[in-house]
Amino acid sequence: MFGVLFLIILFYVLNQAIFGVYQKKHSFFNKKKMNLLYLYHLLFYGVYLWYANNNPSDSAGYFRHVNEHPGTWLELFGTDTNFIEFLAYPFAFVGFNYNMLMLVFAWFGFLGFMYAYLFFREKIPIKVKVFRSVDLLTLILFLPNMHFWTASLGKGSAIFLGLMMFTYAIARPGSRLLLLVLGAIIIYYIRPHVFLFVAVGAVVGYMSGKQSIPLWQKLAVFIGLIGGLVIAQDQILAVVGLQSSENLIEDFGSFSEDRAEDLQKAGSGVDLSSYPLPVKLFTFWFRPLFIDAPNILGLIVSFENLVYLLLFLKIIKKDFVKFIRKSPALVKMSFVIFFTTSFAMTFIMSNLGIIMRQKSMVMYFLFFVIYYYLAEKKYLKVMKIRKLRALNEKRRIQNLVGN
Repeated sequence: MFGVLFLIILFYVLNQAIFGVYQKKHSFFNKKKMNLLYLYHLLFYGVYLWYANNNPSDSAGYFRHVNEHPGTWLELFGTDTNFIEFLAYPFAFVGFNYNMLMLVFAWFGFLGFMYAYLFFREKIPIKVKVFRSVDLLTLILFLPNMHFWTASLGKGSAIFLGLMMFTYAIARPGSRLLLLVLGAIIIYYIRPHVFLFVAVGAVVGYMSGKQSIPLWQKLAVFIGLIGGLVIAQDQILAVVGLQSSENLIEDFGSFSEDRAEDLQKAGSGVDLSSYPLPVKLFTFWFRPLFIDAPNILGLIVSFENLVYLLLFLKIIKKDFVKFIRKSPALVKMSFVIFFTTSFAMTFIMSNLGIIMRQKSMVMYFLFFVIYYYLAEKKYLKVMKIRKLRALNEKRRIQNLVGN
């Protein structure tokens, strides 16, 4: 218990130093909100500890494997599970117990939320109210399911940090190159296939975004990400055992069917293979939804999924396609990452428990698209009102002069 309390205080102190750096860079940075978010995230660290002590959890396996590892630290270096154990090993080596190591990764998850906040506020300075005057950014930052899956020793917290770090950095790749590379490395080594979707999304966004981006910057992003994909193609295909495949489409179809059958045996299976694509996507994005909640956790998540659904309905408008077509690079990037990842996941996810965990990686990309769309509509509405007021004032003055 003393070790956990020490780390909570230590991370709080480190947070203040990090907040100070970003407060100098961004006038909008709100230290009070970030400190509140840190305390809120710690609450879910406690909730996940209780959950892990009463249910099977990957975190216990990671901790056991790291402590039983007979070799050196570098021998753990690799992709997927190996990378999580690689990150955890130094802390276990110096004597961190299970609860302390869980807290370290929970802090990684919190830093992911900080970078998400920076990304959203830097690109969308306009505040948007939803659901009877609830601030949309505050709602997004405090969604409980997102905190639950990023508050423990495992892939969820670390990859969320990598994803949000990457998205914040790519807004200004020239001045945030170190963060950009570090975020890309974290994503790739935890989930190589997600790095594929992120790279494709970034390239599409930068090449087709409406704002003028210097040609050298476009080329740098294109060459860097495409080059990374070429170098890493074997590792990405190895995730689904297709590195030596001669027919990727056919072999991926076979893998998807086998994976779906395996996941259905996990206790909360849904037969996605028989669903049409729209229903598959709906299942991945918004289920469980009350009637199919597998347990109490699923019931709680159902309330959050309802929020997702209500937010999603706000972009089901005639002008949304036009908005996406003319949107800036980061909006297109977020949309492509969200949709391509969702599309791929629907072919291999057939268990509601795993779906709840996996979609936490990509929902913030959807939230960014929704937030930008609503902010742009609010901005255009305000500008229209101002123009009307200016026009009315001009007419009033003209009438006074005429009289």
